Amino acid sequence: MALAFYNTLTGKKETFESLEPRVVRMYNCGPTVYNRAHIGNFRAYLFADTLRRWLECSGFEVRQVMNITDVGHLLDDADDGEDKIEAQAKREKRDPWEISRGHTETFMKDLAALGCEPAFVYPKASEHIPEMLEMIDGLVAKGFAYQVGEDVYFEVKKFPRYGRLSGNTVDSLAAGSRIEVREEKRHPADFALWKSDAHHIMKWESRYGQHGFPGWHIECSAMARKHLGDKIDIHTGGEDNIFPHHESEIAQSECFTGQPFATFWMHTKFLQVDGGKMSKSLGNVYSIDDIRAKGFEPRHLRFCLLRGHYRQPLNFTWPILAESKAALENLDDLAARLRRAQGGQGAAASADDGLEEVADAMDEFRAAMDDDLNTPRAIAALMKLRTHAIEERLGSMAAAQGLKFLENTANKVLGCIRVAEETLDDEIESAIAARQDARKRRDFKESDRIRDELLAQGIVLEDTPKGVIWKRKS
Repeated sequence: MALAFYNTLTGKKETFESLEPRVVRMYNCGPTVYNRAHIGNFRAYLFADTLRRWLECSGFEVRQVMNITDVGHLLDDADDGEDKIEAQAKREKRDPWEISRGHTETFMKDLAALGCEPAFVYPKASEHIPEMLEMIDGLVAKGFAYQVGEDVYFEVKKFPRYGRLSGNTVDSLAAGSRIEVREEKRHPADFALWKSDAHHIMKWESRYGQHGFPGWHIECSAMARKHLGDKIDIHTGGEDNIFPHHESEIAQSECFTGQPFATFWMHTKFLQVDGGKMSKSLGNVYSIDDIRAKGFEPRHLRFCLLRGHYRQPLNFTWPILAESKAALENLDDLAARLRRAQGGQGAAASADDGLEEVADAMDEFRAAMDDDLNTPRAIAALMKLRTHAIEERLGSMAAAQGLKFLENTANKVLGCIRVAEETLDDEIESAIAARQDARKRRDFKESDRIRDELLAQGIVLEDTPKGVIWKRKS
Protein backbone atom coordinates (compact mmCIF):
# COMPACT_ATOMS: atom_id res chain seq x y z
CA MET A 1 0.00 0.00 0.00
CA ALA A 2 1.32 3.46 -0.88
CA LEU A 3 1.93 5.95 1.91
CA ALA A 4 -1.09 8.27 2.06
CA PHE A 5 -2.05 11.16 4.34
CA TYR A 6 -5.16 13.28 4.71
CA ASN A 7 -4.45 16.77 3.36
CA THR A 8 -6.48 19.55 4.99
CA LEU A 9 -5.73 21.74 1.97
CA THR A 10 -7.55 19.44 -0.48
CA GLY A 11 -9.94 17.78 1.96
CA LYS A 12 -8.96 14.25 0.94
CA LYS A 13 -6.43 11.50 1.47
CA GLU A 14 -3.55 11.66 -1.00
CA THR A 15 -0.52 9.55 -1.86
CA PHE A 16 2.55 11.12 -0.30
CA GLU A 17 5.47 12.07 -2.51
CA SER A 18 8.24 14.34 -1.29
CA LEU A 19 9.52 17.29 -3.29
CA GLU A 20 13.05 15.88 -3.12
CA PRO A 21 13.43 12.09 -3.41
CA ARG A 22 13.61 10.43 0.04
CA VAL A 23 13.88 13.78 1.86
CA VAL A 24 10.99 15.33 3.81
CA ARG A 25 10.94 18.96 4.92
CA MET A 26 8.45 19.20 7.77
CA TYR A 27 7.45 22.22 9.87
CA ASN A 28 5.50 21.75 13.11
CA CYS A 29 3.81 24.64 14.89
CA GLY A 30 5.30 24.57 18.36
CA PRO A 31 4.37 26.17 21.69
CA THR A 32 3.87 29.76 22.70
CA VAL A 33 6.00 29.70 25.83
CA TYR A 34 3.95 31.81 28.24
CA ASN A 35 3.02 28.86 30.45
CA ARG A 36 3.64 25.12 30.67
CA ALA A 37 2.36 22.93 27.85
CA HIS A 38 -0.56 20.71 28.89
CA ILE A 39 -1.50 17.22 27.72
CA GLY A 40 -3.83 18.64 25.06
CA ASN A 41 -0.91 20.52 23.51
CA PHE A 42 1.15 17.35 23.53
CA ARG A 43 -1.37 15.51 21.38
CA ALA A 44 -0.23 17.67 18.44
CA TYR A 45 3.46 17.35 19.29
CA LEU A 46 3.24 13.55 19.70
CA PHE A 47 1.46 13.33 16.36
CA ALA A 48 4.33 15.24 14.75
CA ASP A 49 6.83 12.89 16.40
CA THR A 50 4.92 9.80 15.24
CA LEU A 51 4.68 11.16 11.70
CA ARG A 52 8.41 11.84 11.66
CA ARG A 53 9.15 8.33 13.03
CA TRP A 54 6.99 6.57 10.44
CA LEU A 55 8.48 8.58 7.60
CA GLU A 56 11.92 7.52 8.79
CA CYS A 57 10.80 3.89 9.04
CA SER A 58 9.59 4.29 5.45
CA GLY A 59 13.07 5.27 4.31
CA PHE A 60 12.88 9.08 4.33
CA GLU A 61 15.33 11.53 5.82
CA VAL A 62 13.17 13.94 7.79
CA ARG A 63 14.26 17.52 8.38
CA GLN A 64 11.90 18.43 11.18
CA VAL A 65 11.58 22.01 12.42
CA MET A 66 9.42 22.96 15.42
CA ASN A 67 9.25 26.64 16.31
CA ILE A 68 9.21 28.28 19.71
CA THR A 69 6.95 31.35 19.79
CA ASP A 70 8.46 33.68 22.37
CA VAL A 71 7.03 36.99 21.16
CA GLY A 72 4.14 38.40 19.12
CA HIS A 73 1.31 35.93 19.91
CA LEU A 74 -1.50 38.14 21.21
CA LEU A 75 -4.13 36.95 23.66
CA ASP A 76 -7.02 36.65 21.18
CA ASP A 77 -4.93 35.31 18.24
CA ALA A 78 -5.78 38.55 16.39
CA ASP A 79 -4.18 41.99 15.97
CA ASP A 80 -5.07 43.60 19.26
CA GLY A 81 -4.67 42.90 22.94
CA GLU A 82 -1.67 41.99 25.03
CA ASP A 83 1.18 39.69 24.08
CA LYS A 84 0.57 36.37 25.87
CA ILE A 85 4.08 36.27 27.32
CA GLU A 86 4.03 39.89 28.49
CA ALA A 87 0.60 39.42 30.05
CA GLN A 88 1.89 36.39 31.97
CA ALA A 89 4.97 38.36 33.02
CA LYS A 90 2.76 41.09 34.47
CA ARG A 91 0.72 38.54 36.42
CA GLU A 92 3.89 36.98 37.84
CA LYS A 93 5.77 40.30 38.15
CA ARG A 94 8.69 38.84 36.21
CA ASP A 95 10.69 39.67 33.09
CA PRO A 96 9.01 38.29 29.92
CA TRP A 97 12.32 36.98 28.61
CA GLU A 98 12.74 35.04 31.84
CA ILE A 99 9.22 33.63 31.43
CA SER A 100 9.87 32.45 27.88
CA ARG A 101 13.28 30.94 28.68
CA GLY A 102 11.94 29.02 31.66
CA HIS A 103 8.95 27.55 29.83
CA THR A 104 11.10 26.70 26.81
CA GLU A 105 13.43 24.66 29.03
CA THR A 106 10.47 22.89 30.66
CA PHE A 107 8.94 22.16 27.26
CA MET A 108 12.13 20.52 26.05
CA LYS A 109 12.30 18.37 29.19
CA ASP A 110 8.65 17.33 28.76
CA LEU A 111 9.27 16.37 25.12
CA ALA A 112 12.21 14.22 26.19
CA ALA A 113 10.16 12.59 28.97
CA LEU A 114 7.52 11.63 26.39
CA GLY A 115 10.20 10.06 24.21
CA CYS A 116 9.99 12.55 21.35
CA GLU A 117 12.89 12.53 18.92
CA PRO A 118 14.72 15.90 18.89
CA ALA A 119 13.75 18.09 15.95
CA PHE A 120 16.33 19.21 13.39
CA VAL A 121 16.09 22.68 14.98
CA TYR A 122 13.83 24.56 17.42
CA PRO A 123 13.97 28.14 16.11
CA LYS A 124 12.86 30.96 18.40
CA ALA A 125 10.79 33.78 16.94
CA SER A 126 12.82 36.44 18.78
CA GLU A 127 15.99 35.23 17.05
CA HIS A 128 14.54 35.57 13.52
CA ILE A 129 13.46 39.23 13.39
CA PRO A 130 15.72 40.04 10.37
CA GLU A 131 14.16 37.17 8.38
CA MET A 132 10.67 38.43 9.25
CA LEU A 133 11.46 42.00 8.26
CA GLU A 134 12.93 40.76 4.97
CA MET A 135 9.60 39.10 4.13
CA ILE A 136 7.55 42.09 5.31
CA ASP A 137 9.64 44.50 3.22
CA GLY A 138 9.22 42.23 0.21
CA LEU A 139 5.46 41.98 0.63
CA VAL A 140 5.17 45.78 0.88
CA ALA A 141 7.37 46.23 -2.20
CA LYS A 142 5.26 43.77 -4.20
CA GLY A 143 2.00 45.47 -3.22
CA PHE A 144 0.64 42.68 -1.01
CA ALA A 145 1.03 44.64 2.22
CA TYR A 146 0.56 48.26 3.28
CA GLN A 147 1.77 50.48 6.09
CA VAL A 148 -0.52 52.45 8.38
CA GLY A 149 1.47 54.60 10.77
CA GLU A 150 4.04 52.22 12.23
CA ASP A 151 1.92 49.11 11.62
CA VAL A 152 2.04 46.88 8.53
CA TYR A 153 -0.89 44.76 7.31
CA PHE A 154 -1.26 42.04 4.69
CA GLU A 155 -4.04 42.81 2.22
CA VAL A 156 -6.02 39.57 1.85
CA LYS A 157 -7.91 40.71 -1.26
CA LYS A 158 -4.60 40.63 -3.13
CA PHE A 159 -4.47 36.83 -2.62
CA PRO A 160 -7.52 35.25 -4.35
CA ARG A 161 -6.81 31.80 -2.84
CA TYR A 162 -7.23 33.11 0.72
CA GLY A 163 -9.62 30.73 2.48
CA ARG A 164 -8.76 27.61 0.50
CA LEU A 165 -7.40 25.84 3.62
CA SER A 166 -10.11 26.79 6.11
CA GLY A 167 -13.09 27.67 3.91
CA ASN A 168 -13.04 31.22 5.29
CA THR A 169 -12.83 33.09 2.01
CA VAL A 170 -12.52 36.87 1.95
CA ASP A 171 -16.09 37.24 0.70
CA SER A 172 -17.54 34.93 3.35
CA LEU A 173 -15.66 36.34 6.33
CA ALA A 174 -17.88 38.31 8.68
CA ALA A 175 -16.20 41.14 10.56
CA GLY A 176 -15.56 40.15 14.16
CA SER A 177 -15.31 36.35 13.71
CA ARG A 178 -11.78 35.76 15.07
CA ILE A 179 -10.97 39.02 13.28
CA GLU A 180 -10.23 42.28 15.02
CA VAL A 181 -12.11 45.16 13.38
CA ARG A 182 -9.77 48.15 13.11
CA GLU A 183 -10.55 51.32 11.16
CA GLU A 184 -7.10 51.54 9.57
CA LYS A 185 -7.49 48.18 7.80
CA ARG A 186 -8.61 48.12 4.18
CA HIS A 187 -10.57 44.93 4.91
CA PRO A 188 -11.48 43.46 8.33
CA ALA A 189 -9.64 40.22 7.43
CA ASP A 190 -6.33 41.98 6.76
CA PHE A 191 -3.82 40.78 9.34
CA ALA A 192 -0.81 42.37 11.02
CA LEU A 193 2.70 41.61 9.82
CA TRP A 194 4.34 44.18 12.10
CA LYS A 195 2.90 46.02 15.09
CA SER A 196 4.02 49.08 16.99
CA ASP A 197 3.51 49.67 20.71
CA ALA A 198 5.74 51.92 22.82
CA HIS A 199 4.68 50.00 25.95
CA HIS A 200 5.60 46.60 24.52
CA ILE A 201 8.70 45.33 26.33
CA MET A 202 9.80 42.91 23.60
CA LYS A 203 10.36 45.23 20.64
CA TRP A 204 12.77 46.04 17.81
CA GLU A 205 13.67 49.03 15.69
CA SER A 206 12.87 48.87 11.98
CA ARG A 207 12.19 51.24 9.09
CA TYR A 208 8.54 51.21 10.23
CA GLY A 209 9.29 52.68 13.65
CA GLN A 210 11.16 52.43 16.94
CA HIS A 211 8.86 50.14 18.94
CA GLY A 212 7.89 47.26 16.66
CA PHE A 213 7.33 43.55 17.06
CA PRO A 214 6.19 40.86 14.58
CA GLY A 215 2.72 39.56 13.96
CA TRP A 216 2.20 35.93 14.97
CA HIS A 217 1.69 34.58 11.43
CA ILE A 218 4.80 36.04 9.79
CA GLU A 219 6.97 34.34 12.39
CA CYS A 220 6.30 30.80 11.19
CA SER A 221 6.61 31.74 7.51
CA ALA A 222 10.01 33.34 8.12
CA MET A 223 11.34 30.50 10.30
CA ALA A 224 10.14 27.80 7.90
CA ARG A 225 11.77 29.60 4.98
CA LYS A 226 15.01 30.13 6.91
CA HIS A 227 15.46 26.50 7.91
CA LEU A 228 13.61 24.53 5.21
CA GLY A 229 13.48 26.74 2.11
CA ASP A 230 10.67 28.34 0.10
CA LYS A 231 8.74 25.08 -0.38
CA ILE A 232 8.13 22.38 2.21
CA ASP A 233 6.49 18.97 2.14
CA ILE A 234 4.42 18.92 5.34
CA HIS A 235 3.13 21.54 7.78
CA THR A 236 1.38 20.33 10.95
CA GLY A 237 -0.48 21.82 13.88
CA GLY A 238 -3.62 21.56 15.96
CA GLU A 239 -7.01 22.16 14.37
CA ASP A 240 -7.14 25.57 16.05
CA ASN A 241 -4.16 26.64 13.90
CA ILE A 242 -6.05 26.23 10.61
CA PHE A 243 -7.58 29.70 10.80
CA PRO A 244 -6.35 32.33 10.96
CA HIS A 245 -2.76 31.18 11.53
CA HIS A 246 -2.12 28.64 8.78
CA GLU A 247 -4.40 30.38 6.30
CA SER A 248 -2.37 33.55 6.76
CA GLU A 249 0.95 31.68 6.54
CA ILE A 250 -0.03 30.38 3.12
CA ALA A 251 -1.02 33.82 1.86
CA GLN A 252 2.09 35.70 2.95
CA SER A 253 4.55 32.91 2.05
CA GLU A 254 3.16 32.32 -1.44
CA CYS A 255 2.90 36.02 -2.20
CA PHE A 256 6.50 36.55 -1.14
CA THR A 257 8.05 33.57 -2.97
CA GLY A 258 5.59 33.17 -5.85
CA GLN A 259 5.56 29.41 -5.15
CA PRO A 260 3.29 26.93 -3.31
CA PHE A 261 4.28 26.90 0.36
CA ALA A 262 3.45 23.43 1.75
CA THR A 263 2.21 20.38 -0.17
CA PHE A 264 0.49 18.68 2.80
CA TRP A 265 -1.27 20.33 5.72
CA MET A 266 -2.02 17.92 8.57
CA HIS A 267 -3.97 18.82 11.73
CA THR A 268 -4.83 17.04 14.97
CA LYS A 269 -8.22 17.21 16.67
CA PHE A 270 -8.53 18.63 20.16
CA LEU A 271 -8.06 16.47 23.22
CA GLN A 272 -11.12 16.50 25.46
CA VAL A 273 -10.83 15.99 29.22
CA ASP A 274 -13.68 14.38 31.11
CA GLY A 275 -15.80 14.70 27.97
CA GLY A 276 -15.34 18.44 27.58
CA LYS A 277 -12.82 21.22 27.21
CA MET A 278 -9.91 21.65 29.55
CA SER A 279 -10.46 24.52 31.94
CA LYS A 280 -8.44 26.00 34.78
CA SER A 281 -11.70 26.62 36.63
CA LEU A 282 -12.45 22.90 36.46
CA GLY A 283 -8.94 21.99 37.54
CA ASN A 284 -8.40 19.64 34.60
CA VAL A 285 -5.55 21.32 32.74
CA TYR A 286 -2.96 18.61 33.33
CA SER A 287 0.81 18.72 32.87
CA ILE A 288 3.37 15.92 32.76
CA ASP A 289 3.96 16.47 36.48
CA ASP A 290 0.27 15.82 37.15
CA ILE A 291 0.58 12.54 35.25
CA ARG A 292 3.54 11.49 37.41
CA ALA A 293 1.79 12.60 40.61
CA LYS A 294 -1.02 10.14 39.88
CA GLY A 295 1.49 7.28 39.67
CA PHE A 296 1.74 7.08 35.87
CA GLU A 297 4.79 7.31 33.65
CA PRO A 298 5.03 9.71 30.69
CA ARG A 299 5.16 6.68 28.38
CA HIS A 300 1.66 5.73 29.59
CA LEU A 301 0.40 9.13 28.48
CA ARG A 302 2.21 8.79 25.15
CA PHE A 303 0.48 5.48 24.51
CA CYS A 304 -2.88 6.85 25.68
CA LEU A 305 -2.68 9.71 23.17
CA LEU A 306 -1.51 7.43 20.34
CA ARG A 307 -4.41 5.00 20.81
CA GLY A 308 -6.74 7.47 19.14
CA HIS A 309 -6.47 8.45 15.49
CA TYR A 310 -5.10 11.98 15.22
CA ARG A 311 -8.05 13.20 13.11
CA GLN A 312 -10.67 11.95 15.57
CA PRO A 313 -11.64 13.56 18.89
CA LEU A 314 -10.04 11.85 21.88
CA ASN A 315 -11.25 11.92 25.48
CA PHE A 316 -8.90 11.80 28.46
CA THR A 317 -9.87 10.65 31.95
CA TRP A 318 -7.81 9.04 34.68
CA PRO A 319 -9.59 5.68 34.25
CA ILE A 320 -8.84 5.84 30.50
CA LEU A 321 -5.17 6.49 31.30
CA ALA A 322 -5.18 3.52 33.71
CA GLU A 323 -6.67 1.32 31.00
CA SER A 324 -4.04 2.58 28.55
CA LYS A 325 -1.31 1.73 31.04
CA ALA A 326 -2.63 -1.83 31.31
CA ALA A 327 -2.81 -2.12 27.51
CA LEU A 328 0.76 -0.86 27.13
CA GLU A 329 1.96 -3.37 29.71
CA ASN A 330 0.34 -6.05 27.57
CA LEU A 331 2.68 -4.96 24.77
CA ASP A 332 5.59 -5.06 27.23
CA ASP A 333 4.44 -8.62 27.91
CA LEU A 334 4.37 -9.35 24.16
CA ALA A 335 8.04 -8.44 23.93
CA ALA A 336 8.87 -10.69 26.89
CA ARG A 337 6.88 -13.60 25.48
CA LEU A 338 8.49 -13.29 22.06
CA ARG A 339 11.94 -13.25 23.66
CA ARG A 340 11.18 -16.38 25.68
CA ALA A 341 9.65 -18.18 22.69
CA GLN A 342 12.71 -17.26 20.65
CA GLY A 343 14.71 -19.25 23.19
CA GLY A 344 12.24 -22.13 23.14
CA GLN A 345 10.24 -21.31 26.28
CA GLY A 346 6.54 -20.99 25.61
CA ALA A 347 7.11 -21.69 21.90
CA ALA A 348 5.20 -23.92 19.50
CA ALA A 349 6.59 -27.38 18.80
CA SER A 350 7.94 -26.51 15.36
CA ALA A 351 10.39 -23.61 14.90
CA ASP A 352 8.55 -22.28 11.85
CA ASP A 353 5.06 -22.48 13.35
CA GLY A 354 3.37 -19.08 13.34
CA LEU A 355 5.43 -17.50 10.56
CA GLU A 356 2.23 -16.66 8.70
CA GLU A 357 0.67 -15.08 11.80
CA VAL A 358 3.75 -12.92 12.35
CA ALA A 359 3.85 -11.90 8.69
CA ASP A 360 0.15 -10.96 8.84
CA ALA A 361 0.71 -8.82 11.94
CA MET A 362 3.65 -7.05 10.30
CA ASP A 363 1.69 -6.41 7.10
CA GLU A 364 -1.33 -5.13 9.02
CA PHE A 365 0.80 -2.79 11.13
CA ARG A 366 2.52 -1.33 8.07
CA ALA A 367 -0.73 -1.00 6.13
CA ALA A 368 -2.36 0.80 9.07
CA MET A 369 0.49 3.29 9.42
CA ASP A 370 0.63 3.86 5.65
CA ASP A 371 -3.08 4.65 5.78
CA ASP A 372 -2.89 8.15 7.30
CA LEU A 373 -1.11 6.99 10.47
CA ASN A 374 -3.91 4.74 11.70
CA THR A 375 -2.29 4.00 15.06
CA PRO A 376 -5.38 2.30 16.62
CA ARG A 377 -5.36 -0.30 13.83
CA ALA A 378 -1.59 -0.72 14.07
CA ILE A 379 -1.80 -1.33 17.83
CA ALA A 380 -4.61 -3.85 17.28
CA ALA A 381 -2.28 -5.84 15.01
CA LEU A 382 0.25 -6.09 17.86
CA MET A 383 -2.43 -7.16 20.34
CA LYS A 384 -3.48 -9.93 17.95
CA LEU A 385 0.14 -11.09 17.78
CA ARG A 386 0.20 -11.22 21.58
CA THR A 387 -2.79 -13.55 21.53
CA HIS A 388 -0.84 -15.91 19.28
CA ALA A 389 2.10 -15.73 21.69
CA ILE A 390 -0.09 -16.46 24.74
CA GLU A 391 -1.59 -19.46 22.94
CA GLU A 392 1.97 -20.66 22.18
CA ARG A 393 1.30 -20.76 18.45
CA LEU A 394 4.64 -19.15 17.57
CA GLY A 395 7.75 -21.25 17.03
CA SER A 396 11.23 -19.97 17.88
CA MET A 397 11.82 -18.74 14.32
CA ALA A 398 8.50 -16.89 14.15
CA ALA A 399 9.07 -15.42 17.62
CA ALA A 400 12.51 -14.15 16.59
CA GLN A 401 11.01 -12.52 13.51
CA GLY A 402 8.21 -10.96 15.56
CA LEU A 403 10.62 -9.64 18.18
CA LYS A 404 12.83 -8.07 15.52
CA PHE A 405 9.81 -6.34 14.00
CA LEU A 406 8.62 -5.14 17.41
CA GLU A 407 12.02 -3.69 18.25
CA ASN A 408 13.04 -2.25 14.88
CA THR A 409 9.73 -1.08 13.44
CA ALA A 410 6.68 -1.07 15.74
CA ASN A 411 8.39 0.48 18.73
CA LYS A 412 10.48 2.77 16.57
CA VAL A 413 7.12 4.35 15.76
CA LEU A 414 5.19 4.02 19.03
CA GLY A 415 8.25 4.76 21.17
CA CYS A 416 6.83 3.53 24.48
CA ILE A 417 7.02 -0.29 24.62
CA ARG A 418 9.60 -1.88 26.92
CA VAL A 419 11.25 -4.16 24.40
CA ALA A 420 14.62 -4.57 26.12
CA GLU A 421 15.11 -7.65 28.27
CA GLU A 422 14.56 -6.83 31.93
CA THR A 423 16.75 -8.50 34.52
CA LEU A 424 16.17 -9.26 38.18
CA ASP A 425 18.63 -8.84 41.00
CA ASP A 426 20.33 -11.93 42.42
CA GLU A 427 18.17 -12.02 45.56
CA ILE A 428 14.92 -12.24 43.59
CA GLU A 429 16.40 -14.78 41.17
CA SER A 430 17.38 -16.91 44.18
CA ALA A 431 13.88 -16.62 45.63
CA ILE A 432 12.31 -17.79 42.36
CA ALA A 433 14.72 -20.73 42.27
CA ALA A 434 13.92 -21.57 45.93
CA ARG A 435 10.22 -21.55 45.13
CA GLN A 436 10.76 -23.91 42.22
CA ASP A 437 12.70 -26.23 44.49
CA ALA A 438 9.88 -26.14 47.07
CA ARG A 439 7.36 -27.03 44.36
CA LYS A 440 9.47 -30.01 43.29
CA ARG A 441 9.49 -31.18 46.93
CA ARG A 442 5.72 -30.61 47.01
CA ASP A 443 6.19 -28.16 49.87
CA PHE A 444 3.36 -25.96 48.67
CA LYS A 445 3.16 -23.99 51.92
CA GLU A 446 6.75 -22.79 51.43
CA SER A 447 6.13 -22.28 47.71
CA ASP A 448 3.12 -20.06 48.41
CA ARG A 449 5.01 -18.11 51.06
CA ILE A 450 7.80 -17.26 48.63
CA ARG A 451 5.30 -16.39 45.91
CA ASP A 452 3.50 -13.97 48.24
CA GLU A 453 6.77 -12.36 49.29
CA LEU A 454 7.69 -11.82 45.65
CA LEU A 455 4.25 -10.42 44.92
CA ALA A 456 4.73 -7.91 47.74
CA GLN A 457 7.88 -6.82 45.91
CA GLY A 458 5.96 -6.39 42.66
CA ILE A 459 6.99 -9.66 40.99
CA VAL A 460 4.17 -11.79 39.58
CA LEU A 461 4.91 -15.45 38.82
CA GLU A 462 3.08 -17.54 36.23
CA ASP A 463 3.56 -21.31 36.24
CA THR A 464 3.50 -22.90 32.80
CA PRO A 465 4.15 -26.47 31.59
CA LYS A 466 7.53 -25.25 30.37
CA GLY A 467 8.59 -23.45 33.51
CA VAL A 468 7.89 -20.34 35.55
CA ILE A 469 7.45 -16.93 33.92
CA TRP A 470 7.75 -13.68 35.85
CA LYS A 471 6.60 -10.15 35.19
CA ARG A 472 6.36 -6.94 37.15
CA LYS A 473 3.07 -6.11 38.82
CA SER A 474 1.12 -3.20 37.27
